[in-house]
Amino acid sequence: MASDPENIGNARKQLVKLFETSLRTTVPEESDVEPLVAACTAKFGDYQCNNAMSLWPKIKGKKTEFRGPPAVGQALMKNLPSSEMVEACSVAGPGFVNVTLSKNWIAKNIQKMLIDGIETWAPGLSIKRVVVDFSSPNIAKEMHVGHLRSTIIGDTLARMLEFSNVEVLRRNHVGDWGTQFGMLIEFLFEKFPDWESAGETAIGDLQAFYKASKQKFDEDPVFKERAQKAVVRLQGGELRYRSAWAQICDISRREFDGVYQRLGVSLEEKGESFYNPYIPSVLEKLSGLGLVEESEGARVIFLEGYERPLIVVKKDGGYNYASTDLTALWYRLNIEKAEWIIYVTDVGQSEHFQMFFKAAKRAGWLPDDDKAYPRTSHVGFGLVLGEDGKRFRTRSTEVVRLADLLDEAKARSKAVLVERGKDKEWSEEDLDKIAEAVGYGAVKYADLKNNRTTNYTFNFDQMLNDKGNTAVYLLYAHARICSIIRKSGKDIEELKKTGSVALNHQDERALGLHLLQFAETVEEACTNLLPNVLCEYLYNLSENFTKFYSNCQVVGSADETSRLLLCEATAVVMRKCFHLLGIVPVHKL
Repeated sequence: MASDPENIGNARKQLVKLFETSLRTTVPEESDVEPLVAACTAKFGDYQCNNAMSLWPKIKGKKTEFRGPPAVGQALMKNLPSSEMVEACSVAGPGFVNVTLSKNWIAKNIQKMLIDGIETWAPGLSIKRVVVDFSSPNIAKEMHVGHLRSTIIGDTLARMLEFSNVEVLRRNHVGDWGTQFGMLIEFLFEKFPDWESAGETAIGDLQAFYKASKQKFDEDPVFKERAQKAVVRLQGGELRYRSAWAQICDISRREFDGVYQRLGVSLEEKGESFYNPYIPSVLEKLSGLGLVEESEGARVIFLEGYERPLIVVKKDGGYNYASTDLTALWYRLNIEKAEWIIYVTDVGQSEHFQMFFKAAKRAGWLPDDDKAYPRTSHVGFGLVLGEDGKRFRTRSTEVVRLADLLDEAKARSKAVLVERGKDKEWSEEDLDKIAEAVGYGAVKYADLKNNRTTNYTFNFDQMLNDKGNTAVYLLYAHARICSIIRKSGKDIEELKKTGSVALNHQDERALGLHLLQFAETVEEACTNLLPNVLCEYLYNLSENFTKFYSNCQVVGSADETSRLLLCEATAVVMRKCFHLLGIVPVHKL
């Protein structure tokens, strides 16, 4: 049986195809059984098919030739079509079919990837269009460390889906339509009657402006009343109020864009104000379905399993998060035609998402089966903690500004490079670029390597350490591979065309197998929305390379060409991993 061109570079999926054929031959009456194939952790083989155990209860009551799971396993192995990818098979324990891949087949796949490009190893997902809703800061407030996780987790999920040939709509659902705008606009009018001609200089530092207006709002009841009326006038569309609102949004947006540029993150803004005009018709649709009821002066949706209802119109007639989020979901399903909508926010908002997803199911917008499409997923994440185990703050108990945090990461990274004398070797521009890549990469990786649902402690010394599971260690590993290739004096592009990969040493084979598991790792990380799966793969790839390099001489050996190609394949996969994690690789360190 020839390799499956659709799943080229995805060994697990190609084995699934082989075992599908075997299952249909072994148990033709059980047509709904899917092959259970996973990478092996034991020493018996590379992959394992685990269907025998779960098949046995289904067939033992029927007339069957088999006498237990081991016999089913033996039959699955016997009926496996012959294939160039399989070197050997064996059955262990209660019918586990262990498969050892052909080292020549692994080598051939690596060589093909080097010629055709890493994109040929992209996983094939069944969906075409996804919305990833992430970052979403509030206008007029500065981005702080709390926005870090949503921004980088969301960006990585978007990158992995894009690599998997899915169209991703990256959405920044900014808070640009709240009650705080009445307070800000009235304060602007009071302090700067000629605010239109004064322009941006009237507001100056938006953070200080926000704090001063909030203080006045809390202390001055007359001002508070004016601010509340200003919200109504803004939402009613009065031109003067709309102009002031637009100016405040623009100043904020420029600050956000500066941070996004530094992080290498791209987003399209569709904030709360974008969905506002659609809210009345969406609520009308929900009311028409009998979902919206009056309760204590508010309009609500009652949901089974929740004591309190989902409020969609407040007592004062105003809209809230639920009305905006339901409307945004309706828009994404019906106008943007997304099959999967992913929301990246902290775990503290889990109940809100559970409730409005349930309301969408009641409305018939989403299927009851969570695995069917269209579907929604809340990607919750834990807190960023300080050394004291509490929420990460500055010494003066202020939240940490994201721009300050990035400044410090770059400065610390640069100081280490200068200490190592790199300022004497490199140009100022190179020093700056590499300090930035390492500093920002360290911050991102320290976050992404953790399971996102857990809290993690922010520690610059740990994340900038060049030993252990850190971005610095991995960037060094990549730079070292580039150096090995450079020092060989060989033209690697020429070697790709004329040379060939051989995996005769056990450490060459282990590295080759790990490289080949890249596609299935990205697929798993996408399916489960867990970036840490990719981080773990990248770290293990680096460890596999170190073992190979320690035990297999590269430059000057009889196998130099093959081993240089293996070095290049490792560097190519590492660079793609870095790209998916939003980290800029460095070629010298």
